Amino acid sequence: MNILSKAMVGLVRGYQKFISPLFAPSCRYYPSCSSYMIKAIQVHGAFKGLLMGISRILRCQPFAKGGIDYVPVKFSLHKNKIDEEEPDYGKK
Repeated sequence: MNILSKAMVGLVRGYQKFISPLFAPSCRYYPSCSSYMIKAIQVHGAFKGLLMGISRILRCQPFAKGGIDYVPVKFSLHKNKIDEEEPDYGKK
């Protein structure tokens, strides 16, 4: 993971530790949107991971069905409807 990816993950972890506890849980997906963003950055890099995380946050709204949505092995901005268990990202 490069320095930009590490910095972005650090910002999300800061959000998880200091800002998220101030609000009631409201994410409609599992894993949470912040955890999804961290995994997307780790798997797909800073730019694609950020795009995937933003796309996920935009999907997390009151009219969304929600449910399980793991980071897909291949880059996609859509909900992962294929994986029912977390994929093995080592076999990319």
